[in-house]
Amino acid sequence: MTPRAPAMSADERRAALVAATIPLLREHGRAVTTRQIARSAGVAEGTIFRVFDSKDELVDEAIRAGMNPRPLLDAIRAVPRDDPFETRLLAVVTIVQDRLLGIFGLLRSVGFVAPPHPHKQPAIDGIQAEIEAALVALVGDDAERLRMPVRRFLHHVRLLTFAGSHQQIADGNLLTPAEIVDVLLHGALDGGCGHAVCDEVAMGHLRPGSARPPRTPRPDRKDLR
Repeated sequence: MTPRAPAMSADERRAALVAATIPLLREHGRAVTTRQIARSAGVAEGTIFRVFDSKDELVDEAIRAGMNPRPLLDAIRAVPRDDPFETRLLAVVTIVQDRLLGIFGLLRSVGFVAPPHPHKQPAIDGIQAEIEAALVALVGDDAERLRMPVRRFLHHVRLLTFAGSHQQIADGNLLTPAEIVDVLLHGALDGGCGHAVCDEVAMGHLRPGSARPPRTPRPDRKDLR
């Protein structure tokens, strides 16, 4: 017999059921049963229908909760600001990658190719702005060490982390957080770029598809004598 569930308000019960449903959706997709959900939440099956009209309503609520960026914001804010810059960046990339992998897995399991109705949730824009501000604050004074504006750097962080965490984009060979941080901070060339093109790209002046600026001829060694 299923043990009697502890007393909770309707909102608390809904939140507990949603939390129990999210990992089950990743494993079973929409085929998850109310029996599985009830067992995971430690309640009787009938408890679900006291706070949700149907399984579909619970599943939809769980999908929305799985997309909620608030936990991402809280995790970023929890990164110690007195850690070295490289350590902070590694922590952020790890947090973002974990979130992306969770979202990708959830969407794949329930048959979505994109988050549901992202533009119909105005509150999301406010949280995204808070996330951006939290990331800028986390970079802090180390922004002076960057060859580009801090927001441009964070744009690079997001893009590389997204691409490196996506099974199709990465051809199944995902980048580790350490690899992502290494490329972001040190690039692929031994000793750095040292060319004007790199500075143009870093400052955002050279856009994708634009012509490369002419290479400045280096003085001949004889001229330096």
